[in-house]
Amino acid sequence: MAQFTVNTQRFDPYKNFKFRVKWDGRYVAGVSKVGALKKTTEVVKHREGGDPSSSRKSPGKTEYEAITLERGVTHDTEFEKWANKVWNYGAGLGAETSLKDFRKDIIIELYNEAGQLVIAYKIYRCWVSEFQAMPDLDANANAVAIQNIKLENEGWERDYTVVEPAEPSFTEPS
Repeated sequence: MAQFTVNTQRFDPYKNFKFRVKWDGRYVAGVSKVGALKKTTEVVKHREGGDPSSSRKSPGKTEYEAITLERGVTHDTEFEKWANKVWNYGAGLGAETSLKDFRKDIIIELYNEAGQLVIAYKIYRCWVSEFQAMPDLDANANAVAIQNIKLENEGWERDYTVVEPAEPSFTEPS
């Protein structure tokens, strides 16, 4: 287990607006929103035959919720390429799914206000269960066109090799 050092100067929690997503060893351009990392463990209730008044509880199966990534529509085809690895309409018999590489591990990185990496999570064996190529289009709207993918996954863990950085300080000129 990694040794933690605490920055005694920092009192504020990290903000949620500085982050990056990485897969296949590179950062994905334009991601503007990442869904929450959430897991739920089922409760298994049981009781002993000699104790009819109460039940005991123990952990059961753990499920990891899907993660949604959103970004503005551009000519970048990374979302679409990954979604097509799961199901490529019209690809022909035997080529509908890329069984070899439709799953990817991804990394979600959180940065502090100074742009320093402070927290990272590794998400394992992700695959695209939903892909929205284009949003509803509205001639009366004043908004960015957003596309999204929904990633099923088989678990995640915090990367404890990412440690809290020494925060920068500006010095007054003499």
